[in-house]
Amino acid sequence: MDKVFKALADDTRRRLLDRLHEQNGQTLGELCGHINMTRQSVTQHLAVLEAANLVSTVRRGREKLHYLNPVPLHEIQERWIDKFERPRLRALGDLKRRAEEAMSDKPSYVYVTYIAGTPEKVWDALTDADLTAAYWGHSNVSDWRPGSRWEHVRTDGSGIADVVGTVVVSERPTRLVTTWAAPEHEGEPDRHSRVTFDIQPHADIVKLTVTHEELNDEDELRAISSGWPAVLSNLKSLVETGSPLPQEPWLVPGR
Repeated sequence: MDKVFKALADDTRRRLLDRLHEQNGQTLGELCGHINMTRQSVTQHLAVLEAANLVSTVRRGREKLHYLNPVPLHEIQERWIDKFERPRLRALGDLKRRAEEAMSDKPSYVYVTYIAGTPEKVWDALTDADLTAAYWGHSNVSDWRPGSRWEHVRTDGSGIADVVGTVVVSERPTRLVTTWAAPEHEGEPDRHSRVTFDIQPHADIVKLTVTHEELNDEDELRAISSGWPAVLSNLKSLVETGSPLPQEPWLVPGR
């Protein structure tokens, strides 16, 4: 973390990150075109950013392409910003969500996280019954074929499913769409919500976007807004380190 703060302390390095945010995958020459500085100086600044894991590089023939790695910035947000500014950020997020949902009949929720891993590992962490049991406290059980049933089963040996639904789209390892419902509402399509997992390569890491839509009411929105961040933080930890974080209660939609 010290290397990250040191790298961000310099205005030139922040501008280099801004350039990569605007257009990822630039060569040294392209980056120098935006910075009034010699190639040698820009190279030194990029080396500091690479050492802080804020920039990653990929060779393409004789060229070296530079990519922004947002994971350390996300970790700063989780450790410092979220911890101390959570009430204010939650209020701003609620305001933004209400504005966005003004055109929608039902509320929805979106969460984006960046994970140091491969799309295949993230897909398996979402669909493998043993892996989901390790970090989610429930086993996601299905053959994951479009049209198949899936269940979110407790790991206490009872075999009880707290969520059931149908696999709508299954495109390993990039996209999974499922319907969600409490078992007692399985036969009521208007009580089903819909969850989409979009898994995209982002340089040498993965961008995971979870969209939970068609929620029944604001109470359900508040419940899943508390549940998803904890679940996805656990998933991120499992993929990156092999061990999940201590589990927090998962608030099941419809409960």
